[in-house]
Amino acid sequence: MSDQRGRGSRRGDTDRTADEAAALRQAAQARPEGGYSLDDFDDIPLAGREAEPAPERADGVRLQKALAAAGVASRRVCEQYITQGRIEVNGVVVTELGSRIFPDRDEVAVDGTPIQLDPSKRYVVLNKPTGVVSTMRDEQGRPDLREFTREFSERVYNVGRLDVDTSGLLILTNDGELAHVLAHPSFGVEKTYIARVDGRVSAKALQRLRQGFELEDGFIKADSARLLADQPSRTASLVEIVLHSGRNRIVRRMLEEVGHPVTALVRRSFGPLNLGTLREGEMREFTTLELGRILKLARRAGEQRDGGSLTQAAEPAREPKQGRGPRQAPPTRSKGRR
Repeated sequence: MSDQRGRGSRRGDTDRTADEAAALRQAAQARPEGGYSLDDFDDIPLAGREAEPAPERADGVRLQKALAAAGVASRRVCEQYITQGRIEVNGVVVTELGSRIFPDRDEVAVDGTPIQLDPSKRYVVLNKPTGVVSTMRDEQGRPDLREFTREFSERVYNVGRLDVDTSGLLILTNDGELAHVLAHPSFGVEKTYIARVDGRVSAKALQRLRQGFELEDGFIKADSARLLADQPSRTASLVEIVLHSGRNRIVRRMLEEVGHPVTALVRRSFGPLNLGTLREGEMREFTTLELGRILKLARRAGEQRDGGSLTQAAEPAREPKQGRGPRQAPPTRSKGRR
C-alpha cells in the first residue's frame, strides 16, 4: 500500500511539473519580444521525461554552461561553437558536448582568444592623473590609487607604475597572476607615450632615438619615434615614442639625452589597450575583446617565462595536440540542452 502511495505521489509531482512547464511556455509565447525564449525551459522535466540528478561538484561544470556564464554567447550558440571545433581547453580542441571543465584552473579559448571564466576577476583601465603616486598606499602621504578604488569590493593591484608627473593608462586588476606576468621586466609589453618637450625636435634626434644609445643603466632604443603633425608652438614639440622597456623614467631620460627635456608625458597605450576618449581621472572596465587580447599576451608571457613555446595555444587554426584536456562526462541519455 505504501508503495502504491509512493508511486501516486511521484505521478502527482510529475503532473504538477508538467503543468508548471506548460504555464511557463504559454507565458513565453505571450511575450515574443523581450520575453523568455522557449529554449530557456528545455531543462524542465516534463511528464514521461525523467529528471537527471544534478552533477556533483567534483565533476566540474559543462563547458557550454561555463562559456555562457562568461558572456561568450547563449548556451545554444556555445554548443555550436563546440561542435564546430572552435573551443580549446588547455590547448586541446574540444568537440564533445558532454565535456566538463573546472573554471578555476582550466584555460579556455574561443577561436584562439582566451576567455576568463572566473566572474570574480576584475580588469579596469584608469587614466591616471598627474600628481598621483602609482601605489595603493603611499608612505609619504601623497595622493595614491586608493582615491580610485575605494568603492571596489575587490582588492585590486596596479600593473606596473607611472611616474607621479606622468599621466595615462594604468591597469588595475585583482588577477594577481596576470598583474605579475604583465609587470615582469622580461615580458616587455609594448607601450606608447606622447611627450611634450622643449625645443623643435629634428629628424636627426628622432633617428638617434630609434637607433639607440647608452644610458647609465645600459643600452636603450625606441621601437619607433615620430614627430606628431600638430605642434604646440615654435619652442616645443610633441613626440610619440613606442618602446618595450619598463625601466624607471626611461622616456624622460631618453628625450633628455637627445637634448629635449620633457615638460608633459602621457601613456596612451599598453599592449592592446588604448585610452581612447577616457579623460584624466576616469576609469572603465575592459571590453571583451581587450580582455581576450590581454589574457593571450599574459599566457604567452607565462609560457615564455616557464620555458614553453610562445606559439603554444596561440593560433586558432591548427591540429589538436596531445595534452591535458577537459574532463569527459560519463555517457548519459540525451535530453535536449544541458
